[in-house]
Amino acid sequence: MTTRIAVIGLGSIAVEHLSAYQLNPQAELVAVCDVDLERAKARGAQFGVERVTGDAAEIFADPGIDAVSVCVPNTLHAPIAEAALRAGKDVLVEKPMTVTVPEAEALVKAVEETGKALQIGYVRRFAPNALVTKRFLDAGEFGDIYAARATLLRTAGNPGGWFGDVELSGGGPLIDLGVHIIDLCWYLMGMPKAVSASGATFAPLGARDNIQNLTRYKAASAARPNTVEDFATAQIRFEGGAVLDVATSFSLHARNEISVRIHGDKGGAEIEPALLMITERHDTLLHVQPQIDSLGFDFKVGFANQIDHFLQICRGEIPADATAAQGLEMAKMLTAIYESARTGAEVRITH
Repeated sequence: MTTRIAVIGLGSIAVEHLSAYQLNPQAELVAVCDVDLERAKARGAQFGVERVTGDAAEIFADPGIDAVSVCVPNTLHAPIAEAALRAGKDVLVEKPMTVTVPEAEALVKAVEETGKALQIGYVRRFAPNALVTKRFLDAGEFGDIYAARATLLRTAGNPGGWFGDVELSGGGPLIDLGVHIIDLCWYLMGMPKAVSASGATFAPLGARDNIQNLTRYKAASAARPNTVEDFATAQIRFEGGAVLDVATSFSLHARNEISVRIHGDKGGAEIEPALLMITERHDTLLHVQPQIDSLGFDFKVGFANQIDHFLQICRGEIPADATAAQGLEMAKMLTAIYESARTGAEVRITH
């Protein structure tokens, strides 16, 4: 039996959801929804979905829809995801789950009260390089992970649209890009409780619309607000003493860069830009490179795996594992980093 899916919010990331659902025989795309009805009609035509609406309430009221992907701007994630849960739908919500801790707490409560599943779109967990690393970690190959470092830098990469509008995004590169690499490290570290965060944000460069002769990703909307940070850096401390250092930017005088590394007492791994494992045997240091199809983040495979995983959750075969409770932990970490940047002091994280 297929799972009947609706996608709410039809910007660029929704295309990845729609494409993956369309290719999965266990999914039936039955509706698309966007407040921009013309865009909704265009997406419906693009993916062969006949039912098109500009009102999410129609999706929630339809018993013929089993589950939804929520792909709206960040500050709308929480109300739409909660309404879907309370209407009896399983939910795949794009990252970050919410931009505030109270919203995250409300979603945890909604999951508990409805019994429906909420899965967060942490797609990097589902790419082959991360899946292989996780298997080695679970087998104890790297021992206890005590440090991680993650960097995702764009030199001129503010997408514009709602991404640059703090009222819709909740923040800039930290909440848009940083959330991916923070979650990936945290997940691979075993998701320890965060106890404090110290961070800084900067905004001296702006959207860099003056830069010419460079193709870059842009939001579906042509609007170019810029009320978010250019660059953010932080250290998160966890119970047991482990630390995670992160740096991320939309605009920075630096080369584009991605690097994700974890360090344990028996070994470590570079997950990005290409998977490499570091260990020692017989008093000799070893660099071990797995033979897999893609050593870096494979976007299409990651999304296909994530959607297939979500459909298994909808069928009740497995429980959600990127849960609302984990989204609450992420909201606490991101909120603490922004608060630390504002106050210039380390911020304690309570549980």
